[in-house]
Amino acid sequence: MGKGGFAVYSGDFTGGTKQVKISLSLSVYEHAASLIGRTPWEVSRNGNLILEAHRRAYRLYRYFPVVVGIDIYNLEAEAYGCKVQEPKGNGVPAITQPIFSSLDGGLKKIKPFNPNKAGRVPIIIKAGKRLQNEFPDADVRIPVSGPFSIAQNLLGLNQLMIDVAIYPDKVREFLYKLVEGQLIFIQAVVEIGLDVAFFESAAAPPLLSPKQFSEIELPPLKRVMHKAGEIVGHAVPCIIGGDTEPIIPEMLETGTDFLICPAETDRVAFLAKMKDHPEVKVRVNLDPKIYTYATKEKILSEVDKVIKLAAGRENILLGTGAIPYETSPENILLIKDYVS
Repeated sequence: MGKGGFAVYSGDFTGGTKQVKISLSLSVYEHAASLIGRTPWEVSRNGNLILEAHRRAYRLYRYFPVVVGIDIYNLEAEAYGCKVQEPKGNGVPAITQPIFSSLDGGLKKIKPFNPNKAGRVPIIIKAGKRLQNEFPDADVRIPVSGPFSIAQNLLGLNQLMIDVAIYPDKVREFLYKLVEGQLIFIQAVVEIGLDVAFFESAAAPPLLSPKQFSEIELPPLKRVMHKAGEIVGHAVPCIIGGDTEPIIPEMLETGTDFLICPAETDRVAFLAKMKDHPEVKVRVNLDPKIYTYATKEKILSEVDKVIKLAAGRENILLGTGAIPYETSPENILLIKDYVS
């Protein structure tokens, strides 16, 4: 997963000196728009601006992976027919109106979209290919959403959660239908010579309980992750934000070789559960509020906390989570310089 050098940090963590290798993994989406002085809305709708924004971000940060997009969770729902709303100011575009009024309607009408024609998907793929051609050493990826995250946009959050409680079997069936469309999408990405980044944060607790995650979300999630791995030729990272520590065993069942430890979860408990899985890379995310609004001293103090948590584990990264639009590039470069 990704490219880039490792930084070495030494400290007295367990009664002796422990050397820890850790690399920095940035998540640059709407923040890329700020680097070219444009709003997320403007950049998200224009392939040339998407290319310009991520080009600027990559030249500035030399980060990995380079996920091409701004409002990454909107792509598939828009391709299915949802309307993305223009936000005020520098807000991130969002979908506020579902296209299905009921789960039964969705089950009857949903059909896979054409990734070469539908919505902004072709624009994103083309921008990704151009970026990869410019920077052949970069780890360029196209964002692909998980089925529950898509379902939330298609049905609306309230309706989906009602259906989860009353019709769990039907929700799972709907998710399976969405999986088939995502596999076609992934195939189109691979055919053009690119890789994918897989995101499914809508399914994380507390929105779904661990039991609901296991019974409703996990079966279709396992299918899409396993089949995606076959299509791209390697295990696919499973990026789920939120309080994910309770669902670590389920996430590992997907066959992923990469998990994130979000700022919202118990990081100590998360890493303790991962001790028996040293082969799985873990990215421990900083709290975006810290590196966006705190002092430099506080930012570096938070970085130190993550580095100390990394003691005893080789397969680990320091992550940012999605960098907010308004984050100063100086703060990101401060972190990068500190760990390198």
